Amino acid sequence: MIKAELITIEQITGKIYTIRGIKVMLDRDLASLYEVETRVLNQAVKRHMKRFPDDFMFQLTQQEFKNLKSQFVTSSWGGVRKMPHAFTEQGVAMLSGILNSDRAIEVNIQIMRTFTQLRHSLLETQDLRLAVEELRKDLKALNRKTDDKFKVVFSVLDKLIKEDDKPKKKIGF
Repeated sequence: MIKAELITIEQITGKIYTIRGIKVMLDRDLASLYEVETRVLNQAVKRHMKRFPDDFMFQLTQQEFKNLKSQFVTSSWGGVRKMPHAFTEQGVAMLSGILNSDRAIEVNIQIMRTFTQLRHSLLETQDLRLAVEELRKDLKALNRKTDDKFKVVFSVLDKLIKEDDKPKKKIGF
């Protein structure tokens, strides 16, 4: 068996995109991680289409693909005959059931850990935002004037929250 540490969470995070408002991984990136050809992965999916409803996997439109390619300075995509498939977290989980290899199982475990970590990071940002808003309301409710120090603190917190809110690698609709 491969060691899960061979594929880092950072490597996987770099292969997760937001398309149509959903976090997904592309077939070519998954195939690379599983160390199989993209066509082999797609053939396995095609044989098991019942396992991949639209909310587990979808095919990119030409415009989405064009937007995705434009994010990369040097494109190694080359020419493609078919638009790539995008797999949601549930779709990636389903792949481990159809790709029967130790590597696919280990890679999927690491991918699931990555999606979980991303979800926790998002929740932490939302918790911070709520705490800041609650503190602001409490200060207003007490009818106290916020001095310059509090203004600076709120300014820094607002900036941090806005940076976390910026979509990363968002394409499509």
